[in-house]
Amino acid sequence: MKNFSKVYSAELEGIESKLIEVEVDINIGLHSFNIVGLADKALNEAKERVSSALKNSGVKPPTKENRKITVNLAPADIKKTGSQYDLAIATGYLLATKQIKPFETEDKIFTGELSLDGSLRSINGSLNIAKMAERLGFNFIFLPKQNAAEAAVIKGIKIIPVSNLEELINHLENRQLIDFQKPTEVQPVGDALLDISEIKGQENAKRALIIASSGGHNILMSGPPGAGKTMLAQALASILPAPSLEEAVEITQIYSAAGVLGKHSFINFRPFRAPHHSASMVSVIGGGANPKPGEISLAHRGVLFLDEIPEFRRDLLEGLRQPLETGDVCISRAKGVLTFPAKFMLAAAMNPCPCGHFNDPEKECKCSANEVFRYQKKISGPLLDRIDIQIEVPRVKIEELRKQKRDNSGEKIKSQIARTREIQEKRFIKTKPRIRLNSEMSSKQTDETVKFSPDAEIFLKNILEKSFISARGYYRILKISQTIADLEGEEKVSGNHLAEAFQYRIREKE
Repeated sequence: MKNFSKVYSAELEGIESKLIEVEVDINIGLHSFNIVGLADKALNEAKERVSSALKNSGVKPPTKENRKITVNLAPADIKKTGSQYDLAIATGYLLATKQIKPFETEDKIFTGELSLDGSLRSINGSLNIAKMAERLGFNFIFLPKQNAAEAAVIKGIKIIPVSNLEELINHLENRQLIDFQKPTEVQPVGDALLDISEIKGQENAKRALIIASSGGHNILMSGPPGAGKTMLAQALASILPAPSLEEAVEITQIYSAAGVLGKHSFINFRPFRAPHHSASMVSVIGGGANPKPGEISLAHRGVLFLDEIPEFRRDLLEGLRQPLETGDVCISRAKGVLTFPAKFMLAAAMNPCPCGHFNDPEKECKCSANEVFRYQKKISGPLLDRIDIQIEVPRVKIEELRKQKRDNSGEKIKSQIARTREIQEKRFIKTKPRIRLNSEMSSKQTDETVKFSPDAEIFLKNILEKSFISARGYYRILKISQTIADLEGEEKVSGNHLAEAFQYRIREKE
């Protein structure tokens, strides 16, 4: 008689899930309970959790049997971490010891952490596991009740929310079936800190924000303290259109893998992340002993705001260069290489000098020329080159602040940006790999996409002759001008579009 069983669980690597076979073998011999297959300490402690949970659920635990129990997690070359294997080990043990009748295990995944009383605790990455299950053709996922709504976003998989081990045993024995989790319907919601209509004055800066939001362009705002740079950046969240279902799933996968979903079972808004300038390299870029997504990945399809950007560590800022160019970040560790998505829109703010009043017409700057130069050089040329829109935000006059004018321009701007993004979605629908916005175009795609009117050709020739623009700067100007043309519903880029795009590259003009 075989005292062997095999069930399936999952391991989270970065934001991707991998299928893990959990094999349980019962042998005659002195009592022992071993877990093999490159398990970490948290997983080795599953022996105690599983034994107590089985005892307190009314079934015979491993400690009551004079048997040699071996649990193998395959494939053995993948490091297994965490406590999400508890439910699979307990189920495999019940099958191997014939304490529950045999059932079809090939189409089922079991995942969840057991408490000592047999109840289940929530886990990270349930949406990621559901995506993997759908891809591999599984039909059922048994997981903690707290994670069921998150996993049920993926259609075509039957999600079975389990509260405790006893409930699972009754279901598998067909004594009392658990109701399937209803599919989660995702309704996009706003999560804006501030509405753009609340900001008085700064019309030029608002125009730059609209263009940046429409094409996903990076933006740097420079100006004296109190001019409204931080408010403008926070208002970005109020004008960005809601993410599509595909984008929302991508965002939620990252948050679920990082274990920062919090009160949300699903992220149905564009993230706005604003790390403090004292943040470490690992917290912003990602990594760690068991690599997790950093702030740039948590800002995927949303906004990463760096306030007082010169105060951030130099190596951290330079670490942004590759993700800004490629839209992802590769974390290399001894155990392997993980890639996290990081297609974010960078919004940065800075003072023009240490005191903040360089070139301010109303207040005198007290910094020496050398101090101003050193302060501005904290942001390297290659990083600046990757920031498409660079604007100056002047001080707002008191008369502007005293105006009581209120309007609903926020909703109007949001719908305008949504229409512009729809134009880009349709334009790039057949691209491989798929891109969505003008800022994501490669040089080749930019040459193929941007069509010039006759006056644009003349203007382009003039600026190329009189300005020292890098190849990257040239293509970024073309991408911004295409976004401006899309905003205005024009098929071709005109000279006016190019002129406006060029004025946003203030460093090119100096």
